[in-house]
Amino acid sequence: MLWYLLYPVRGTTEAPVLAPDHPLRTAFSRYGKWTARNVKTVLPLSVAGVFVLLYPFAFLYTTDATNITSGVSNLPHHVWTDARPLNERSTAVPDVIMRSIWVHGSYMKALELDVLLGALELQDELLGPTTDFNPRQPSVASVLPDPSKDMSREERDSFHIINGLTNQSWFFHSPLQYWSGSRENIIADQDIIATVNAKKSQSTSVNVTLRHSIVFSGKRFEERKLAAADALVITLIHLRDSPVGRQWVRKAEQMATRLSHKWTIIPANGRSTSSQLYEFQFRPMSWLDWFILSVAYTLTFLYLRLSLSKARALKSRLGLMVTILAQIAAAIGASFTICAIFKVDLSRVPYYAYPLVILAISMENSLRLINAVIMTSSTISIGDRIGEAFGATAHVAVANRVQNLLILLVLSRITFPGVAAFCTFAAIAIVFDFFFLATFFLSILSVDVRQRELGELEKASLKRTKCSHMAPPRPWLAFIRQLRPGEAAVSTRVAGTIVVLGFVLIAQSHYSPESRHQWLNWIVTLTSRSIGTNNAKSSLLVDVHQARSPTSWLRLQDHETAREVINIVKPWAYSYVACVYDPLVFVLKGSDRIPHSKEPFFLPAVYDFIHHELPRFAVFILTVVSMLLLFTNYLLRGELKHPGERDHPDDEPLLSVQSLSNGHKLDVMKMVVSPSGQLVSAGLDRQIQMWDMPAGGLRSQVFSDSDKLSTEDPFPVWAMAIDRDSKWLAIVSRAKAMLWYVEEQQWVTSMEIELGGQPPETVFFNNSSSSPIPPLVVVRRNGTMVELRFDMEESREFTICKTPLAWAVYFAENSSTNQTTPQLSILTASRKSCIHLVRQHEDDWVSTEVDLPERESRDVHSLIPVPDFSMYLIGRLSTVDLIDLDSSTVIHTFPTEPMEVRSLKQISSARSGQAVLTSLTLSYINSQTGDLVIQTYLPENEGGAIYSYCPSEPGHGPWGSTREITRHIANPGISEPLSNGSIVGVRKRPTAPVTSRSSLTTPTGLRRRGGGLRESYTSASATNTDTVWEAWVINHLETKGDLETMPLDMPNPNEHSHLMISEPGPMVRLGTTSVAVGFGEVIKVVSVGHEYFDRGRDSLNTSGRAAIRRRKTLGTLVRNRTQ
Repeated sequence: MLWYLLYPVRGTTEAPVLAPDHPLRTAFSRYGKWTARNVKTVLPLSVAGVFVLLYPFAFLYTTDATNITSGVSNLPHHVWTDARPLNERSTAVPDVIMRSIWVHGSYMKALELDVLLGALELQDELLGPTTDFNPRQPSVASVLPDPSKDMSREERDSFHIINGLTNQSWFFHSPLQYWSGSRENIIADQDIIATVNAKKSQSTSVNVTLRHSIVFSGKRFEERKLAAADALVITLIHLRDSPVGRQWVRKAEQMATRLSHKWTIIPANGRSTSSQLYEFQFRPMSWLDWFILSVAYTLTFLYLRLSLSKARALKSRLGLMVTILAQIAAAIGASFTICAIFKVDLSRVPYYAYPLVILAISMENSLRLINAVIMTSSTISIGDRIGEAFGATAHVAVANRVQNLLILLVLSRITFPGVAAFCTFAAIAIVFDFFFLATFFLSILSVDVRQRELGELEKASLKRTKCSHMAPPRPWLAFIRQLRPGEAAVSTRVAGTIVVLGFVLIAQSHYSPESRHQWLNWIVTLTSRSIGTNNAKSSLLVDVHQARSPTSWLRLQDHETAREVINIVKPWAYSYVACVYDPLVFVLKGSDRIPHSKEPFFLPAVYDFIHHELPRFAVFILTVVSMLLLFTNYLLRGELKHPGERDHPDDEPLLSVQSLSNGHKLDVMKMVVSPSGQLVSAGLDRQIQMWDMPAGGLRSQVFSDSDKLSTEDPFPVWAMAIDRDSKWLAIVSRAKAMLWYVEEQQWVTSMEIELGGQPPETVFFNNSSSSPIPPLVVVRRNGTMVELRFDMEESREFTICKTPLAWAVYFAENSSTNQTTPQLSILTASRKSCIHLVRQHEDDWVSTEVDLPERESRDVHSLIPVPDFSMYLIGRLSTVDLIDLDSSTVIHTFPTEPMEVRSLKQISSARSGQAVLTSLTLSYINSQTGDLVIQTYLPENEGGAIYSYCPSEPGHGPWGSTREITRHIANPGISEPLSNGSIVGVRKRPTAPVTSRSSLTTPTGLRRRGGGLRESYTSASATNTDTVWEAWVINHLETKGDLETMPLDMPNPNEHSHLMISEPGPMVRLGTTSVAVGFGEVIKVVSVGHEYFDRGRDSLNTSGRAAIRRRKTLGTLVRNRTQ
């Protein structure tokens, strides 16, 4: 609602979007990222906090009517209750008249024997004998006595209300009834305190329970038992024409003169002329109340379920729903505990209403956070996703809560006491709800995202989504869709505030006088409450130091007493109006009324809890925290460190580097990686190694020169491929393809292949086949392809293009069908720039030339698939075309700077669970400057989309309006985009020359290479011109574009010095956040954050091309350059 009120100033009702570098957003983002990375700490501590706040609940509240005000708070019931003064201008006619005397001894010593006996004497003077009081009499017509004479016991009892309700009826309650009004019983009682506590549930003859709250004032409790009282309260309740009431007034005036030697009486003349109308209410919830609240709860839960059902990129929608409800329940429980500690009476509003307001306010903020996580790029790390989402939404949540707190503060000042207490409760719950949102819910959400592997889920969701937004919208469905968080015309952001205001208005109407039924009459009562407060009669007993004033005592009267009195004097109604006279106060002469200790500030049950439950509470806390730590470790069992992995301290840099050494003696020239993290490398030393990255980089040898006698020689290695399940490795050399069985660590078979003296453009296994050994597909440069079936020892050839190929890439097409194995396709570009799309139809491969109308095709040098959206990119010298895979239409053309051939790469981000493109990043090398150019395209409005696609319907929608962010990185070296949205590279940074005597170099300036001389070589830092290699990463391409670097060749005492490096490579993507790069004979694994491999992941190398090292001839070492 705040944003609607600010519309004249801001010109929009949308919540403000903070800039990425705004200090507030940065702070929230850092906190969210820290929480996501420290779930094992935050989650147990947050749940422990919930336990700390909820554990005392059972000790601070009671549902037992006899324990009310016995040092504990009363839980709300199903009724509206209140005891409130009416305005002096009120025309209400009192149903009863209440008169009372308060009997004091020394301060908080009203239960001493002399005070009790004196009070009994006063009671008998006012009412007549009350020993063994039993007023029930046969039905006899009562005759009004002479008002100037004292009534006999029989005359008095005949007017008692137990004998029939008339205008002369009366009844009373007194603490002396615990002893049946008998002086002998009081004297004989050896433990008065025990008697008072034992008989607190005793009833009078009219079934009014003698609770401590109505017969004592200024009570002190210990262990839920009355320990002391400041005043004995004897109350007479009579109707307008009661002779007992007239006798009370007359006798009180007489006692003021006759007993002044023993008692200090206030007022001194014994006349209580000041009175105040009070309304005591006990109104059960009506069927309309139940209906409205039930509908509100039903709509709330349906909205929650509908909102979460659309969040497909979540592991457990039911789990998150339970988490949201648990967060809200924790906030409500914590608020009840705090209210009890600070003596806020919540029993006046029905319990059924308390969760609704918190649900309406909290649920929207939780859903907004979930939606923000879904909207963030699924390719960045989980910590970054949570941090970005929390940073983008936390300020809105804080602003909404501050707004609601201010509204509740104002309402608490102008509403009835019961509603004001509810406003206090809601304000406390709102604060706790945000605390639990930022701790408990945020950590659970990060666990859910982490366990799901959102990138995979989104691919499946894109295939299965029905894309109803592409179909002609139905009016009613369109309206329902608008109810998503923040997307409605009247946004659900105001729902919480509307519910707060609406409920307070409704609750206020329940406390209005019965004679006025206008729904908005609470406006009139604003002045009545303030006047009533201002005109409240101040206590005359300044010197008496009453522990509780008569006004506050009246407001302590519980709803059970109100119900009992209503049943007596007005059984057909839900409330009664009483004319309450100021009490006559009797203070025993010689009493010490000076308080010698302060009254406890908190609820007495709090001190009892500290004294008796604290040790047990501490043990429970330790037990709960330990169990939560174990449970959190179980939830994050997939995050536990695998054997051989390094520890990852929380304050480590974004980049980390791992060296895979001792596998090669000369430069690594080719690498290929499987989806499950198996890395295969081939080097100039004629060795082929396999590295198991999920196991920490364990190495197994595939081939070395010593194996030439027992097996065929696979060198020179022209291409390598590994299947999706990491079972089969294919090595393609000049004239044959060899098959290695990974599980058995042995060669299985080989087949002859004709390649025309040129390495193939691409090689891959076709896992869509049902064969026990997946066929190997080899795309030749002469425009043909061959499929090798090792299990049948046969091959089949297919023609792709009549002209030689310059580019070929394979990829898994997006499909609307539920396929367990993705369908592979091939895109090729010939030297004449004709483009072909090769698809598999049953057992055949069919090549179709792509017809691009009115486009020059001379400068095509790259084809980059975007399979999630059934598109691909065509890289040209100064433009990039976005092409629809099915219709071959140009969707959009991106202008670029002069582009180096074969350098184009892309990163696309989709909205989780929807076929909606939210960002597209193109990266390439500027052919003139050598800089890496990064062009990122984003929607004009944050949270929008730039493209939509539906797998079940052909064609594409229009390209949306975008804003472009362009960045340049000088001296980029080699780089590779990652699926987490980052770009990682390796480059050299020359430093000042360093002189060293121990440097051993060849005449050409290159270090000598040889196994026998390895021990005499120094590290690379000892060369005459020290070249420092560094890894770099740029992330947050959609916002800040942070660049971070780390030295790549730092000396490591655990490793031998590596060969001198003049150019790194090859580089291959490894997992979602890492790359592997050849660094001489060592393989460097550069990770952004932490890499966790999933052996079951069903993904493909985005480029579909093996990583091959391309470097110039250096000195006497000549290397074959592969094209």
